[in-house]
Amino acid sequence: MKKFIYYCFFILFLSMIFIFSLGISSFAAYPKLVSKIISAFEDLKKYIIAIATPIAAVAIGSGFLMQKFSFGDEERIRTGKKLIRTSVVSYAFILALDLIINLIESLIK
Repeated sequence: MKKFIYYCFFILFLSMIFIFSLGISSFAAYPKLVSKIISAFEDLKKYIIAIATPIAAVAIGSGFLMQKFSFGDEERIRTGKKLIRTSVVSYAFILALDLIINLIESLIK
């Protein structure tokens, strides 16, 4: 009885995969909902890149000003250096992710 249930689930699983793959390939397009989700993620990616540049500039500027106006306070100098370093690394990480996503998109298409 257990084998029969496993076979039924296996056949059901394979038939669902076949039906879903047949629907996408036969119409040669994504469904409307998937197209809207893909375009929403592309817009979100553009906004994140557009916002990350001024945010990184402000963080680097405030870290630089924190170092300049520390008046010899070692803690503020370390905090300023740390702020500059982390903002540069974070911005580089965002740009690297954008490059990786573009690479994956170009390989898929």
